[in-house]
Amino acid sequence: MKILVVDDEQDIKTLFEQRFRKEIREGLFSFDFCYSGEDALSYLHENSSEAILILSDINMPGMSGLELLRHVREDVLDPRPFIMMITAYGDADNYETAMRLGADDFLHKPVDFAALKQKLIEMS
Repeated sequence: MKILVVDDEQDIKTLFEQRFRKEIREGLFSFDFCYSGEDALSYLHENSSEAILILSDINMPGMSGLELLRHVREDVLDPRPFIMMITAYGDADNYETAMRLGADDFLHKPVDFAALKQKLIEMS
Protein backbone atom coordinates (compact mmCIF):
# COMPACT_ATOMS: atom_id res chain seq x y z
CA MET A 1 0.00 0.00 0.00
CA LYS A 2 1.36 3.42 -1.00
CA ILE A 3 1.03 6.00 1.77
CA LEU A 4 1.69 9.73 1.44
CA VAL A 5 2.57 11.43 4.73
CA VAL A 6 2.14 15.21 4.75
CA ASP A 7 3.66 17.06 7.69
CA ASP A 8 5.86 20.15 7.99
CA GLU A 9 8.06 18.44 10.60
CA GLN A 10 11.07 17.02 8.73
CA ASP A 11 11.77 14.32 11.35
CA ILE A 12 8.44 12.64 10.59
CA LYS A 13 10.13 10.66 7.80
CA THR A 14 12.66 9.08 10.17
CA LEU A 15 9.94 8.34 12.70
CA PHE A 16 7.71 6.54 10.19
CA GLU A 17 10.63 4.65 8.67
CA GLN A 18 11.66 3.43 12.13
CA ARG A 19 8.14 2.49 13.27
CA PHE A 20 7.27 0.69 10.02
CA ARG A 21 10.71 -0.80 9.27
CA LYS A 22 9.46 -4.40 9.12
CA GLU A 23 6.40 -3.59 6.99
CA ILE A 24 8.48 -1.52 4.57
CA ARG A 25 11.07 -4.32 4.26
CA GLU A 26 8.29 -6.85 3.62
CA GLY A 27 6.74 -4.60 0.95
CA LEU A 28 3.48 -4.23 2.86
CA PHE A 29 3.73 -0.42 2.97
CA SER A 30 5.57 2.14 0.88
CA PHE A 31 5.85 5.71 2.15
CA ASP A 32 6.40 9.00 0.38
CA PHE A 33 6.72 12.26 2.29
CA CYS A 34 5.74 15.85 1.54
CA TYR A 35 6.46 18.70 3.92
CA SER A 36 3.70 21.10 2.87
CA GLY A 37 0.20 21.02 1.49
CA GLU A 38 1.42 22.64 -1.72
CA ASP A 39 4.05 19.92 -2.23
CA ALA A 40 1.43 17.25 -1.55
CA LEU A 41 -0.89 18.66 -4.22
CA SER A 42 1.95 18.68 -6.75
CA TYR A 43 2.86 15.10 -5.79
CA LEU A 44 -0.76 13.96 -6.17
CA HIS A 45 -1.13 15.58 -9.60
CA GLU A 46 2.05 13.85 -10.78
CA ASN A 47 1.30 10.51 -9.09
CA SER A 48 -2.50 10.51 -8.87
CA SER A 49 -2.90 6.76 -9.16
CA GLU A 50 -0.19 5.92 -6.62
CA ALA A 51 -1.26 7.31 -3.24
CA ILE A 52 -3.91 5.06 -1.79
CA LEU A 53 -3.76 6.62 1.65
CA ILE A 54 -2.90 10.16 2.74
CA LEU A 55 -1.91 10.92 6.34
CA SER A 56 -1.92 14.70 6.71
CA ASP A 57 -1.17 17.01 9.58
CA ILE A 58 -3.76 19.77 9.95
CA ASN A 59 -1.58 22.61 11.21
CA MET A 60 1.10 23.50 8.67
CA PRO A 61 2.42 26.84 7.42
CA GLY A 62 1.02 27.90 4.07
CA MET A 63 -1.68 25.50 2.98
CA SER A 64 -3.19 23.77 6.01
CA GLY A 65 -4.10 20.11 6.02
CA LEU A 66 -7.77 21.07 5.90
CA GLU A 67 -7.17 23.12 2.74
CA LEU A 68 -5.26 20.18 1.26
CA LEU A 69 -8.16 17.89 2.14
CA ARG A 70 -10.63 20.20 0.40
CA HIS A 71 -8.46 20.34 -2.74
CA VAL A 72 -7.97 16.57 -2.84
CA ARG A 73 -11.69 15.92 -2.46
CA GLU A 74 -12.53 18.49 -5.17
CA ASP A 75 -10.12 16.83 -7.61
CA VAL A 76 -11.28 13.63 -9.20
CA LEU A 77 -8.53 11.20 -8.26
CA ASP A 78 -8.74 7.57 -9.28
CA PRO A 79 -8.53 5.66 -7.12
CA ARG A 80 -10.02 7.99 -4.50
CA PRO A 81 -7.45 8.12 -1.67
CA PHE A 82 -8.37 7.31 1.91
CA ILE A 83 -7.46 10.38 4.01
CA MET A 84 -6.55 10.43 7.70
CA MET A 85 -6.07 13.82 9.30
CA ILE A 86 -3.59 14.18 12.17
CA THR A 87 -3.58 16.98 14.72
CA ALA A 88 -2.01 17.89 18.02
CA TYR A 89 -5.18 19.78 18.84
CA GLY A 90 -8.16 17.54 19.52
CA ASP A 91 -10.72 20.28 19.26
CA ALA A 92 -14.21 19.61 17.96
CA ASP A 93 -14.02 22.35 15.29
CA ASN A 94 -11.09 20.71 13.47
CA TYR A 95 -12.73 17.29 13.73
CA GLU A 96 -16.08 18.53 12.40
CA THR A 97 -14.44 20.51 9.60
CA ALA A 98 -12.26 17.55 8.56
CA MET A 99 -15.24 15.18 8.48
CA ARG A 100 -17.39 17.69 6.56
CA LEU A 101 -14.60 18.10 3.99
CA GLY A 102 -14.39 14.34 3.45
CA ALA A 103 -11.77 12.97 5.85
CA ASP A 104 -12.07 9.24 6.39
CA ASP A 105 -10.42 9.16 9.82
CA PHE A 106 -8.92 11.49 12.42
CA LEU A 107 -5.84 10.84 14.57
CA HIS A 108 -4.27 12.77 17.43
CA LYS A 109 -0.61 13.56 18.10
CA PRO A 110 1.38 12.03 19.48
CA VAL A 111 0.43 9.30 17.03
CA ASP A 112 -0.28 5.90 18.56
CA PHE A 113 1.79 3.93 16.05
CA ALA A 114 0.51 0.54 17.24
CA ALA A 115 -3.09 1.63 16.60
CA LEU A 116 -2.14 3.24 13.28
CA LYS A 117 -0.28 0.13 12.17
CA GLN A 118 -3.32 -2.01 13.01
CA LYS A 119 -5.62 0.30 11.01
CA LEU A 120 -3.28 0.20 8.02
CA ILE A 121 -2.96 -3.58 8.12
CA GLU A 122 -6.76 -3.91 8.22
CA MET A 123 -7.01 -1.66 5.15
CA SER A 124 -4.39 -3.46 3.09
